[in-house]
Amino acid sequence: MTSSMEVILDALPMLFQGVLITLKIVVISLSIALVIGLIAGLMNTSHNKLLRALATLYVDIIRGTPLLVQIFFIYFGLPVFLDMRISAEIAGIVAVSLNAGAYIAEVFRAGIVSIDKGQVEASRSLGMNRFLTMRLVILPQATRRMVPAFVNQFIISIKDTSLLSVIGIRELTQSGEIIISTNFRSFEIWGIVGVFYFVIIYILTRLFRLLERRFVIK
Repeated sequence: MTSSMEVILDALPMLFQGVLITLKIVVISLSIALVIGLIAGLMNTSHNKLLRALATLYVDIIRGTPLLVQIFFIYFGLPVFLDMRISAEIAGIVAVSLNAGAYIAEVFRAGIVSIDKGQVEASRSLGMNRFLTMRLVILPQATRRMVPAFVNQFIISIKDTSLLSVIGIRELTQSGEIIISTNFRSFEIWGIVGVFYFVIIYILTRLFRLLERRFVIK
C-alpha cells in the first residue's frame, strides 16, 4: 500500500498548480473589488439620492444572496441571457470581484462616515471642493481605520475561491478533488489542501499585520 508521504508527494505538482490559479484569481479579483468597493462606497456617501440608492441596491443584492448562487448565475445564467459564452475563469473572477466589492464598499462607507464632520467643514473653509476633501483629507485617514476590515475581507475571499471548483476551475480545491478521484486518499489530500490554504492565509495575514502596524499604529 502506498504510504501517506508518497501520496502527498505525488499530489504536490498538481496542488501547486491549483495554488497558482487560486492566487491568480485572488489577486485579480481583489484588485477589481477594491475599485468597485471604493466607487460604491463613495456613491453610498454621496449627497445624490440616486447614487446612494444604486449603491445600496448593489450592496443589498450581493450581501443578500449566497456567493454560490452568484457564481451559478454569472456562469450559467448570464450566457443564456446575453447569448454568449463566458469562460469559467472569467465567471469566477467576476463573481468573486462583485461579491468582495459589496463588502469592501461597506468598509469604505463606514470608514468615511467615521471621520469627524468638522474636518470636512475645515477643508471647505480652505476652499477645497468635495473631490479634494475626499482625496486629501477623508480617505487618507479613513484608510488607516479600514485596514483591519480589509484584512478580514481578503481572508474570506481567499477561502471563498474554493467555491469556484463547482464550475470546473482547477484551483486548489478542484485540484484536490481530481486527485482524490484517482487515488481515493481523501484524508491525505484534503489534509494537505487545508495546509496550503492555511499557509497562504497565514503569510498574507502576517504581511497585512506589518502594514497595519505601519499605517494604523502611528
